[in-house]
Amino acid sequence: MTSLAQLFFDAAALGGIYAMAALGIALIFGVMNLVNFAHGEYIAFCVFALIVPSTDAAAVMFLGKAPALLLIPLILTIGALVAMASEYVVFRHMRKASPVAMMISSFALGFVIQNALLAVYGGRPKAISLWPELNTPIDIAGASVPLLQLIVILTTLAVVTGLATLLRKTRIGLEMRAAAENFTMARLLGVRANVVITGAFALSGALAAAVALIMVTQTGVADVRMGGHIMLVAFIATVIGGLGSLPGAVAAGFLIGAASVLLQAFLPLDARPFRDAFLYTLVIVSLLVRPQGLFVPNSAKPRV
Repeated sequence: MTSLAQLFFDAAALGGIYAMAALGIALIFGVMNLVNFAHGEYIAFCVFALIVPSTDAAAVMFLGKAPALLLIPLILTIGALVAMASEYVVFRHMRKASPVAMMISSFALGFVIQNALLAVYGGRPKAISLWPELNTPIDIAGASVPLLQLIVILTTLAVVTGLATLLRKTRIGLEMRAAAENFTMARLLGVRANVVITGAFALSGALAAAVALIMVTQTGVADVRMGGHIMLVAFIATVIGGLGSLPGAVAAGFLIGAASVLLQAFLPLDARPFRDAFLYTLVIVSLLVRPQGLFVPNSAKPRV
């Protein structure tokens, strides 16, 4: 029987990954009313930035050889720059388009990034050894917890606290909150549209890069499709939490992580391969009970 402490750490670590990915999506939706489905490809791009471009099956470290104190800010910067570039090249020219048109554009952008990675790196997954010592388990309250899980939990708390401080205590944060409430009125009152949107994309890209570092350290694999699953779960978390609600995205990310871990622990052995079916059934039930999400932002519009 899995101990309660083990379940807690597993759920908190997995939920932290989902929460950070969901935050990146919720930030963009809040300021642009855009569900950016290219977010998963930002994650894959940051992972492949660690290795030398090659279609060979074996990966050779490139940026991944840098020490952690240099590598972490470098990858976060790359993630932010990729997201900012996509905003400048694609989404800035579509601000007057419908949300559906922008969403389709994000799908197209994701396919462009994915196929560019396929052309440069090939389609075979590559093994990467990045900070393997972080997967060494340590005993805490009777639970065997990899050091990486503790880092994920602490990083998520730091990100949430830092983002809350940014939104409440800085000018750019106040402008983002105003834009999320009523973007047209905020512009009339002097909010700098380009700065706000570019800042939101930069934060979103940096969060994608953080998720990329966690995933590649945890799995030891670089795959051009690795961002797809995390993007799907993060999108579901933003919907369950309430589209545009940052606290809702974080809460729903942790809830999905906890539900996934509990189902894996308590389902009968024969049913565990179908865990995701049970998980998404719970998602459907939650949306039937509360279709507007757990936290409804003030800017939310009534749905017909």
